[in-house]
Amino acid sequence: MVKNVFGGLFLLFVFSININAQEKFDDTTLITNPEIDFQDFSRNLDSMLSLWYVQGAINPNGNNNYNASTDTAVVPYYSDEMYIERLSHMNTYIEMTYNEIVRKYIEFYSLKRRRQVEVMLGLSEYYFPIFEQALDKYGLPLELKYLPIIESALNPTAISRAGASGLWQFMYSTGKLYKLNVSSFIDERQYPVKSSDAAARYLRDLYAIYHDWHLVIAAYNCGPGNINKAIKRTGKTTYWGIYERLPRETRGYVPAYIAAAFTMSNYKELKLVPRKIEIPKATDTIMINKELHLMQVSEVLKIPIQTLKALNPQYKKDIIPANFDTLPLMLPADYITQFIILKDSIFNYKDSLFFNSIHPSQYGSINKAGNNSEGVRIYYTIRSGDSFGLITKRFKVTSEEIKLWNDIRKNRLIAGKKLTLYVSEDIANKYKNKRQTNIENNVQVTNNNVLDENVKKGEYIYYTVKSGDNCYTISKKYTGVTADEIMKLNGITNSGSLQIGQKLKIKIKE
Repeated sequence: MVKNVFGGLFLLFVFSININAQEKFDDTTLITNPEIDFQDFSRNLDSMLSLWYVQGAINPNGNNNYNASTDTAVVPYYSDEMYIERLSHMNTYIEMTYNEIVRKYIEFYSLKRRRQVEVMLGLSEYYFPIFEQALDKYGLPLELKYLPIIESALNPTAISRAGASGLWQFMYSTGKLYKLNVSSFIDERQYPVKSSDAAARYLRDLYAIYHDWHLVIAAYNCGPGNINKAIKRTGKTTYWGIYERLPRETRGYVPAYIAAAFTMSNYKELKLVPRKIEIPKATDTIMINKELHLMQVSEVLKIPIQTLKALNPQYKKDIIPANFDTLPLMLPADYITQFIILKDSIFNYKDSLFFNSIHPSQYGSINKAGNNSEGVRIYYTIRSGDSFGLITKRFKVTSEEIKLWNDIRKNRLIAGKKLTLYVSEDIANKYKNKRQTNIENNVQVTNNNVLDENVKKGEYIYYTVKSGDNCYTISKKYTGVTADEIMKLNGITNSGSLQIGQKLKIKIKE
């Protein structure tokens, strides 16, 4: 897993000079009676079997009697010489060392866990292109794509005992350092595309210091701090040289990586057959800028919900919280056009069922407004000059609740955006009544081109800002209205700060 790098990365540069200055040599002969511990790798492989698309691959007839502990098969015999020859011909930038420890891990994958490896071979057809694209972007060896094999067994929702999550097993703090968002609704550590990019950047940062891929791989597992301590204690600068001083789990990490790379690259010779996995391999991404539930997409487009969840594992509650962020929705490629055509229908489909009836506790908090713990769901459009203080005072909620319900991480509000609020029934009724009163008093909204004939001099209308608008261009739409008047009436100090969708109040002159 990716350990906490705070502090550790700070020390990397201190050790880098010594690392590069010392001669590297083969220390594998110094390792005697190595302790082999397959516990963590077995747990990952077995947990991967619970995924629905994996169950379909290993139990196509609905037979759930599979026992991983008895999963063995007769495979071609390899002598040490044959393993060495095979490893030397793998055409990899990273050295594929061979010794007794590596052999034991190869046998673990190729003999004892054959069925899980066959499943991972099937999953690799979907995940490896994602990994390779991220690694290639930063100029890293593509064989690093095998790291998630030992990190998570290609399970995007894997969570370790220490709290590391996702295909690349990022800890919370390390994920934050590499800009992976984790909130009540979303965990980007489980988003294959973004977590792969973050992992590639982290590996690049480690290599910039150690200039040794075995040390980089080990540091990815246990953190650079542990690697630096082992180097200092032994005076050696190779993975095998510091092997005895590494944490127990890291001693098996590089051998397991080499074994995974060997097994996945030589699966045909090992008589392993990739399992067919029911995840669409041809996919595309739609960017969403409004709150959306995966079930809305599933039911309108007739895509199995399990397929959508498999393609979008980062959304914890099957909700895309895109009220304040533009977020990705990955779909099978042949559904993209349908989504675009039916977009409005999808967003409106059973929205009251999927959102209005959601108990606030499902969002991680219970609203304390009045005596109603569930509250009434309302939408409030942010106006120019609004602040959290004004909104909390008006609706009797807290700023923390507003941020939680709307997945807001900063103290900045954007005029024109809608807030989802859970308020007492009394507050909700007052709010709805006031809105109705405004309508009856001819406080109207224009369609941005045609002014309603019923609007009279001295009355107000609301204009919705479009792309390319500024206060000057808007003022030209209404006789006698100036840009300065619009700015003053709406508390705007910078005409260039207008946001698309923002509502501007305008007083009609003639």
